[in-house]
Amino acid sequence: MAHTSEQPGLEQLELDESHQNTTSQQLKPVDRGRDAWTVLAAGFAFEALFWGFPMCFGVFQDYYSRLPEFQDESSNIALIGTLAQGLYYLGAPLSALLTKRYPKYRRQQIWFGWPLCIIGLLCASFADSVGGLIATQGILYGLGFVILTYPIISMLNEWWVARKGMAFGLISASSGATGAVMPFIIQALLDRYGHRTTLRASAVAMFVLTAPLLPLFHGRLPVSEQTRLARTEWSFLKRPLFWVYAAATLIQGLGFFFPTVFLPSYATSVGISPILGALLLALMSIAQVLGQFAFGYLSDKNLSVSLLAGAACVAAAASSLTLWGLGRSMGLLVVFSLLYGFFAFGFGTMRVAMGRAVSEDPSAVFATYAIFVFLQGVGNVLVSPISAALTSSRGVMHDRYGAGKYEGMVFLTGATSCAAAVIIGAWHGYKGLLRLK
Repeated sequence: MAHTSEQPGLEQLELDESHQNTTSQQLKPVDRGRDAWTVLAAGFAFEALFWGFPMCFGVFQDYYSRLPEFQDESSNIALIGTLAQGLYYLGAPLSALLTKRYPKYRRQQIWFGWPLCIIGLLCASFADSVGGLIATQGILYGLGFVILTYPIISMLNEWWVARKGMAFGLISASSGATGAVMPFIIQALLDRYGHRTTLRASAVAMFVLTAPLLPLFHGRLPVSEQTRLARTEWSFLKRPLFWVYAAATLIQGLGFFFPTVFLPSYATSVGISPILGALLLALMSIAQVLGQFAFGYLSDKNLSVSLLAGAACVAAAASSLTLWGLGRSMGLLVVFSLLYGFFAFGFGTMRVAMGRAVSEDPSAVFATYAIFVFLQGVGNVLVSPISAALTSSRGVMHDRYGAGKYEGMVFLTGATSCAAAVIIGAWHGYKGLLRLK
């Protein structure tokens, strides 16, 4: 009887093991294969277009600030781009939480956010005030993007494991790929047709270019496995290194966004034409692609995450305080755009590597990624009030550091990157002293 009672249990165990083996065999391979690369390519295209557009807001910023109908609200123009980008950052934890809590609805989440971006641009083309542009090109567009982007990131997190840094580096760099050409297209359209036609043309182009890619998004894991991974291991919150990286990310973000928003306006103020100002953003975008891919690739090679992040911050700070602050010619500003694009954006790519440094759990890496995005985004949301405070009482003075008007902005950009490097370096210095005792 004892033998009879044990047999069903043994048979069930064998069946469970057989089922697990079958499921494992049915899963597509990670880090390679057509499916992994298809999802990565589709994600690259979506991020390139939908994130590349608000990253080029500096061109709109310069154009809107020169329109007579927007002069009474000119101090609020920067808020348009701030919200379009800032909602992606500040909405990261909530969007990521929804994605992890309901993984089987990821495709529906993409389908919901995708039209909001396009509708936001169409509605913005009918706005006749800065407030209207804030609500549409800013809030509606930003809301749509944050809704659609984290399901894509979640899918990539399943398809790419050992080469995750490279994959996420490519996704991060995607906006730079379009940023190399999009500022020229937008500038040409604005100069010839005005902002209303430009916004409508952008909406139509995004619809035509991205609609065929929607069916390509799919996860690698079955729903049962996705449900298991929906539970996040939060023990990384107890590790001091997580809080070191969090503080460095927050501080760096407070100054990170100023060049991407105000460099064209700065160039115009020192006598450089608007089209050359757009060229500076394009060059920064090219450098961004190279920097984010390079730092993502290096982070997969077991190099010190802190060393890579610290080096990126020091280089970004040095280029800001010297080349931007003293830049009066196109040549110096070109060098600044290339160096800042490579190193400052390269720091942002380290989010995945930072997550892996504080936890080996894949679900925790997804959570830390969203947290680091949120922390960097705090600075994005503060761009508008900080820039207004730093520039409202200053005029352009060509013989002054930062052309006078932008002096505080330049200093803040360099100082925050430098402070981020100091935070990381101080922690590791402290740990080194403890080991010597």
